Amino acid sequence: MKNKKKTALIEMGKDGSFSVYTPDIEATIIGEGATVAEAKSDFENSVAELLKFYQEDGEAIPDELQNVSFEYKYDLPSFFHHFNFLNITRFAQLAGINPSLMRQYKQGQYVSEKQVSKIQTEIHRIGRELMSINLF
Repeated sequence: MKNKKKTALIEMGKDGSFSVYTPDIEATIIGEGATVAEAKSDFENSVAELLKFYQEDGEAIPDELQNVSFEYKYDLPSFFHHFNFLNITRFAQLAGINPSLMRQYKQGQYVSEKQVSKIQTEIHRIGRELMSINLF
């Protein structure tokens, strides 16, 4: 049976905690934590518990949950907190964004689609560059 890829969104709350949820399936699955890693772990545990519930109850697993895997998408604050080894000032310069504005984005300031596109383009460029590195 084919694996179904669903979106799991990761967001930072106003209190600085993180949550993961699924916008495109009917089942309510959430994860919460003080860090992105904790929230993802809690989310994955929630998925496992839900599947276990169906199995133990003898109910059929809903089609949307059969062979499902999740693609995580981050809001900017969650991304920069999770990948906190990135120097936000240098990253902003590489992306062509004012470093002060980038720090505001990291704290949850509204980001336009145009700015998100610039940031995502730079993230992908860095990822490709890193993937091409060979150490000796």
